[in-house]
Amino acid sequence: MVRDIGEGYLLVTERTFVRLHVAELDQLSFELERRVREVRGNQPSLDDQKELQNRNRRLMRLVGAQRMLQSFRTRRR
Repeated sequence: MVRDIGEGYLLVTERTFVRLHVAELDQLSFELERRVREVRGNQPSLDDQKELQNRNRRLMRLVGAQRMLQSFRTRRR
């Protein structure tokens, strides 16, 4: 699921998280954090504009999903 979010195949909304249980939300949060660290760790060449754009788009999608998940979890409590 996290890979699909990062690649843009899955658009995340709060309704995405409604069907998940607490343990699954914890696992998703962990996987999102891990994937963000992985993407940030891969530094493309500064000359490769296409790859830089792809990396930044992946980061935006993943970080956006993290924020949405945190917001959902705080409202659900």
